[in-house]
Amino acid sequence: MADPRIIHVSLDEATILWRSADIEQERRIAIFDLIEENYFAPQRAYADGYAGPYRIELAVEEGRLGIAIHREDGTHLETYVLAMGRFRRPIKDYFAICDSYYQAIRNATPQQIETIDMARRGLHDEAAALLKERLAGKIEIDFATARRLFTLICVLHIRN
Repeated sequence: MADPRIIHVSLDEATILWRSADIEQERRIAIFDLIEENYFAPQRAYADGYAGPYRIELAVEEGRLGIAIHREDGTHLETYVLAMGRFRRPIKDYFAICDSYYQAIRNATPQQIETIDMARRGLHDEAAALLKERLAGKIEIDFATARRLFTLICVLHIRN
């Protein structure tokens, strides 16, 4: 019986060099929300008909995202590798607007915070749509899953 969802997410901690308390909170929320509700369906048919649930590990190496997909019992199924070139600008822009947002929370007016937050959400939505597009034909995901995965991809790109 198919169960196309993620039940566990891990990030390659060796990839993450540093993260602030704000970023750590974003990571925890993204993982929690992702586990609570997601749609994740690799499009390759496995010989034994396995169709979920999945455990995934995300890692970035040499400018590529690796999505290691495992069965519920931890047995490796496959790893998708996705070039990250088209994500460089959205990630950079997202970091910049998040910095502005975290600063605004501390000393801006509610209207200023709302304006920055709307821009942040817009960037996040654009990047999620790009991620869905890039995974098309490989892994089917819904929009909410794409948004949360993009957040985690950003965490993997933090340098210091």
